[in-house]
Amino acid sequence: MSLTRRTLLATASAAAALPLLPRHAAASYAPTPGPWRRFEITTRIAIDTGGAPAQAWVPVPAVFAPDWAKPGQSRWTTNAAEARLLSDANDARFVHAVWEGDDRAVIDIVSEASVRDRATDFAAAETHASLAPEARAHWTAPTSLIPTDGIVRETSDRITAGIEGDEARARAIYEWIVEETARNPETRGCGLGDVGSMLQVGDLTGKCADLNALFVGLARAAGLPARDVYGLRVAPSAFGYKSLGAGSEDVTKAQHCRADVWLEEHGWIAADPADVRKVMLEEPPKNLALDDPKVVDVRAALFGAWEGNWLPYNFAHDVVLPGSENGPVPFLMYPQAEVAGRRLDPLEPSDFAYTITAREIEG
Repeated sequence: MSLTRRTLLATASAAAALPLLPRHAAASYAPTPGPWRRFEITTRIAIDTGGAPAQAWVPVPAVFAPDWAKPGQSRWTTNAAEARLLSDANDARFVHAVWEGDDRAVIDIVSEASVRDRATDFAAAETHASLAPEARAHWTAPTSLIPTDGIVRETSDRITAGIEGDEARARAIYEWIVEETARNPETRGCGLGDVGSMLQVGDLTGKCADLNALFVGLARAAGLPARDVYGLRVAPSAFGYKSLGAGSEDVTKAQHCRADVWLEEHGWIAADPADVRKVMLEEPPKNLALDDPKVVDVRAALFGAWEGNWLPYNFAHDVVLPGSENGPVPFLMYPQAEVAGRRLDPLEPSDFAYTITAREIEG
């Protein structure tokens, strides 16, 4: 997809006007904060090591947001010589297990977390603490794959040119991504999130870790604090969207990245333009147009809201895995492992030998 001044300005203008357009009288996708839901996630790793030393780093829910997410306890059984619950510098939480020569490295980790639907009322300013200067600096800083200068800054400046107010600028970026990107079903896993490369080559396709990272990068370049939220779909959508939920208790491949952006009058608000493109591509009968009612509803909702059938793990980028013989990982959404110093491919869980299951529990 080409980036032209005409498409950038046209999209920004349309985005600025969009909030004035009425939604359907009965929206088919309208998350609203309600009862909390509690889930139990079981991650099982079983790696044939041939007697070589091995390590694993398994993410568990760590995001605490009083109005929509509460992580619970994690417990595990394992034949590892050592297993500990650790956190990185960005508060990502993971179980680190070390095997010293077993033929088979096995660990079963059970984690609990509670979530509920999340939504912002843009008509009313909310009372919340201001974002501390050090937090603002952190959430506007570049990462290894999300630069905030060069073409990222140039693109962000074009999208937001002439638009006043942080909400309007954030919404313009969101709408631009909905209009100008596409979900690529051939992308491995959730994508890599190499924002600079996406814009340099003009290939604005990918999956959630690409498209939502693009939102985060463009927002940060505009001076808006923003962050990726890495997590896992754990239940079907209550609104009937097959593409926006887990289809079974087996959620081994149900990872999903979302985004937050900070608005002065509302605090952190939800954003997920990638799921709008997912609905367009995958929701039956598939290949829906932007003006399809199903798309219109999720497009309106997913700036400011999302459904509580998804558990957040962390916001972390450039994660250093303690004890690893390799470099940092761009983000920690999948289990990671090494055998004899060789990092296994987390996007091949059948070869890596891990499974993840989810079930809703009472209380």
